[in-house]
Amino acid sequence: MLLQHDGDQLPPGPRLFNESVNLLLEFGDPGEQARHRRSEQPISPKNSFDSSSIVDYSTKLTTVLLDILAARKDRRGLSGEVLIDGIPQPSNFKCISGYVVQDDILMGTLTVRENLLFSAALRLPSSIRFKEKEEKVEQIISQLGLTKVSDSKVGTELIRGVSGGERKRTHIGMELITDPPVLFLDEPTTGLDSNTAKSVLTLLKSLSRYGRTIIFSIHQPQYFIFKLFDSLTLLLNGRMVYHGPASTALQYFSSIGYECETFNNPADFFLDVMNGDSDNKENRQLAAGLDNESSVAGKSTSDMKQEKTFAEKLAESYMKSSQYQETVEILMQIEGNRGDKEIKEMQMQSITYTTSFLHQLFWVSNRIFKNFVRNPQSSIAEVFLNSLLGFFLGAIYFGVKLDSSGIQNRVGSFHFLASYECFSSVSAVALFIQARKIFIHEYISGYYRISAYFLATIIGDLLPIRTLPAIVFSCITYWMVGYQRNLANFLFFMLILLLTSYAATSLAMAVSAGLDTMTTAGVVINGIFVFAMTFSGLLVNLPTISKGLNWLQYFSIPRYSFAALQVNEFRNLYFCNHEQRNDTILSQAVANCSGNLSPSKGICYGEEYLCGQGSGFDLWAIWKNVIALACITIIFLIVAYVNLRCMRKFT
Repeated sequence: MLLQHDGDQLPPGPRLFNESVNLLLEFGDPGEQARHRRSEQPISPKNSFDSSSIVDYSTKLTTVLLDILAARKDRRGLSGEVLIDGIPQPSNFKCISGYVVQDDILMGTLTVRENLLFSAALRLPSSIRFKEKEEKVEQIISQLGLTKVSDSKVGTELIRGVSGGERKRTHIGMELITDPPVLFLDEPTTGLDSNTAKSVLTLLKSLSRYGRTIIFSIHQPQYFIFKLFDSLTLLLNGRMVYHGPASTALQYFSSIGYECETFNNPADFFLDVMNGDSDNKENRQLAAGLDNESSVAGKSTSDMKQEKTFAEKLAESYMKSSQYQETVEILMQIEGNRGDKEIKEMQMQSITYTTSFLHQLFWVSNRIFKNFVRNPQSSIAEVFLNSLLGFFLGAIYFGVKLDSSGIQNRVGSFHFLASYECFSSVSAVALFIQARKIFIHEYISGYYRISAYFLATIIGDLLPIRTLPAIVFSCITYWMVGYQRNLANFLFFMLILLLTSYAATSLAMAVSAGLDTMTTAGVVINGIFVFAMTFSGLLVNLPTISKGLNWLQYFSIPRYSFAALQVNEFRNLYFCNHEQRNDTILSQAVANCSGNLSPSKGICYGEEYLCGQGSGFDLWAIWKNVIALACITIIFLIVAYVNLRCMRKFT
């Protein structure tokens, strides 16, 4: 294996893909040191490499290394090859291998069995019968010791679930469904107590004895965990300082002058050595020589040079060892077997699927629906809040009258309705941001296509979560306020609110798919809606806006909603009950409207008011706004899908 990143070349090391457990320890961040060198600020080993810094640096860099080995890293900036038994990785290696990330990526509202069955349904070929997939799930549950909690929910912030060790084993089980020949794990003991960590590592040890290669990163394991390792890799500042059998690691360090005390944990000993804290004669001589160099070079680069030289010395010592020479011989043999054959560069981002689009759509939609039903925040609370606000709005505008106050109250209620439907859709920005880690991991692993996931999200979120509350809200508000007692008008009213909610939600989804953080997405979507409310038609008379700014109204979702609601209600409405309705007078009033009429000027006809607002009053005046809302929904859904496809999925 020969890897190069940003000009730093790692020395070749042994193949990691054998039936063994591997430990990857990393201390220090060369990128951080480079930043210090650019700013010409000294780095002190005592300050830069304390325990917290080591954990932060090593977590980042070992994750990068695992991503490279598992073909989940963007290859830009990298060179070299990762070989499996002397041949390049297949293009779909990421789909046929397993990868357990540091943070458990599980759907907390599903049970342990349902999570495993979801993985089996989408990752096992369609040629395998569903009953056989269920049997495979039961086998995994039994193998991982999850029988007692198989029907328990994994757990969320609001739902009490299984323990941390059981969550970790469930995640491992989802990767074992496909019987991967290679299983990668990033920090499998993170957040676990010592007993649970031991049980997880013991499980991995047993899995490695059944023909699987287990490769994982870990930091400062306890001694009883260290004894489980077969193969050990130690990295310092991006340089390999040891790779070989774990049982001979102490002997190797002893040969270069570092003795481990009898009752010292070997993992802690390796940490001390690479941190420069190990007390031995050679290390003291090295430090003395470096002090002399420091006095000449100046204070600004002394500590940086010391750490760099120490890392280089350890790497050079390893390159003189028999373990390294064996590695070189293996690599030379591989190169000799390949001869002059030119190996094509593989496409690392190739994703293969074992199931059809419709099969994926069904299972992803089913999971989203279960999550909706079992999550009280998104189901019961949404309906309850819409019902409460519906009664609140109905109580304020209860029984609007057919007079000048009725015009004002109707217009005010329509503005409230359009505003509420927009701002209530802000929660949709969480759709792709909160589920980003799950989506990226499952997509790269070949669970489903992006199109299947996107359409399932629409079916599972846009339709039930946005449709049911809007219907309940419409039924309560329409009849309490006292709009026109006509079924057709009521159905138009409900349709307009639904499309307003859909359009606002699709905009939120487009923002969510294009941004990474909830804070930024929230600021952007709220800013857009506040801007849109300005051009809704209530705060300013749209026909009076200057031509230079008039075009902005066509980008306002509330504008179409507000206009459609007004036409639907004011059409055929008469406000002067003390006088008999006269269509001739209506025609004259409409023909002479100036676009500046207001309720204070004695409006008797609803059409007259609409004319003053620059709006038509026939059926087309309603339908053109309805069609506009539908088009906006479709356009922003397309934008959301494009953003989802362009989302960076490889680190």
